[in-house]
Amino acid sequence: MQRSRCFFFFLSFFVLNCVFTSLSRTQRTGGSEFTYLLPNTCLCSELLKTKGFGTMVMCALCACRLHIFRREDCRQQCWSADMCWEVQLFQRKSSLKHGLKVYMRDPHAFTPMLEEGVRGAPPRSLTLGADLATNQMEIGKFSQKDAKAYPKFVAHLERLADAIHPLLDAPPVDIPGIISGSPRRRVAAAKTLMPIFRCGLKLGKNLPDFYEIITAPIMKILTQWFDSEPLRATLATDGVIGAMTSPSNPGSGYVLLHHVMGEVEKEKGAWGYVEGGMGGVSQAIASAARSYGVDIFTEKDVSQILVGSDGDAKGVVLKDGTEIHSKVVLSNATPYITFKNLTPQSALSSEFIKAVDQIDYTSPVTKINVAIDKLPNFLASPTPGDKPGPHHQCSIHLNCESVDVLETAYKEAKNDRPSARPMVEMTIPSVLDPTLAPPGCHVVSLFTQFTPYYIEGREWTDQDREAFADTVFDWVEQYAPGFKKSVVGRDILAPPDLERIFGLTGGNIFHGSMSLDQLYLTRPLPSLSDYRSPIKGLYLCGSGCHPGGGVMGSPGWNAALTVIADLKRR
Repeated sequence: MQRSRCFFFFLSFFVLNCVFTSLSRTQRTGGSEFTYLLPNTCLCSELLKTKGFGTMVMCALCACRLHIFRREDCRQQCWSADMCWEVQLFQRKSSLKHGLKVYMRDPHAFTPMLEEGVRGAPPRSLTLGADLATNQMEIGKFSQKDAKAYPKFVAHLERLADAIHPLLDAPPVDIPGIISGSPRRRVAAAKTLMPIFRCGLKLGKNLPDFYEIITAPIMKILTQWFDSEPLRATLATDGVIGAMTSPSNPGSGYVLLHHVMGEVEKEKGAWGYVEGGMGGVSQAIASAARSYGVDIFTEKDVSQILVGSDGDAKGVVLKDGTEIHSKVVLSNATPYITFKNLTPQSALSSEFIKAVDQIDYTSPVTKINVAIDKLPNFLASPTPGDKPGPHHQCSIHLNCESVDVLETAYKEAKNDRPSARPMVEMTIPSVLDPTLAPPGCHVVSLFTQFTPYYIEGREWTDQDREAFADTVFDWVEQYAPGFKKSVVGRDILAPPDLERIFGLTGGNIFHGSMSLDQLYLTRPLPSLSDYRSPIKGLYLCGSGCHPGGGVMGSPGWNAALTVIADLKRR
């Protein structure tokens, strides 16, 4: 029997991993553009709807689009140059039926060297993909010992990732329910221990290795396995990506493992580009949600969460003054935005507000979106005739020849200065996805680290943004001469811009640092790790919750399970 509508899901801001969209190849003359929903919200609403609960999704989208016209011969054409993101996700069966198309990347990593070639040969490079034998040949350019060790290293990481996989799609252990709940709740809470038991059984003798990788600096792990700097630096980037940390800081090993756990098309550790941009993920899940009867409304800003005199959530107020009443509210915004901007402060204790203020949202990321009219031609792997090579589809790691380069870049940002030699991860999704740009043109995403939120105590200026982008472009030019001349336009988003435009507190792409003190039972706070807030009926369902950032929808899935369990107890 269909229950009455009692849920209201909202997004107060549009978040980074859903904004890359494709524009028409002909000049736009007006009309609305596509709006995309965040995977966590859509998965949450879809699961609840399948269980018979009425659902409504409200979204306020703040997409950053850069409409760029080509020079001379392509002035009547425009293409997408908004936020680009390569995807590594846990695909749900429902999304496969609703138009999701992913272009698989293989190889997936390319690290060119800045060096003189020997006897007229081009500089060396390191390319990694799905084929282990090919990877060994590539690594053998730098160390035969490392080439032999690499397959064992990959198998080791896969064993650890496979063992902890059950923890991702399940809420953390309900400790309060186990120790102080009613008999009925204690029985239900005891079931939350099962993923931990399954994880422990799978880890077995590898439990010490798992403990080490989640607590140790990634460089300690990599140095145990490898000697060559290009390989260690390339692998270390996955330990610091999106995080204000260095390869020598404790906990950076877990970030690497977090990336290994992803999969595309049932292939673990694989990467790909979603056709049309990352919004395709949300569109597919939204379509699946609609097929179950979920109502989705876009361009609806939420100004406040309604809290009744009894202290329970009663719904939300939109910015136009409209009140929508409901029994349950789930927030996909960051915990800071949810509790500091949207929730009446009088409904929260001073101790709780103080704890929310302590959540770490530090971000090192400045995102630069670029439109170009010629494919970059790298000295380490030249391609004649502007034809893309296998390496063009990769994550292209620049300034990653040595871990010392990454360490220096990190230290500069910690001293409130943008890195003079930043770590750059370049992706060119239009090499595989023809919907993103006119023929012969491409969109480039430059994911750069390390940059501070404030520059020596002051806010970023437009001059600072342009100067940092010039620095990044100068480094790209050294690897691929002619790059700067090919640039048609660029969009520079420093950490404050990511916060202002996308609601990413601190500019953090994970809705909070993926540090040891903000994982599992403490994500985002010990009192919030079960998705429940101090206000009855108000839940978190975004990446600020367990298991954290990434295109997988697990926080929304887990939050829905929590809501269902609570309603059954009412």
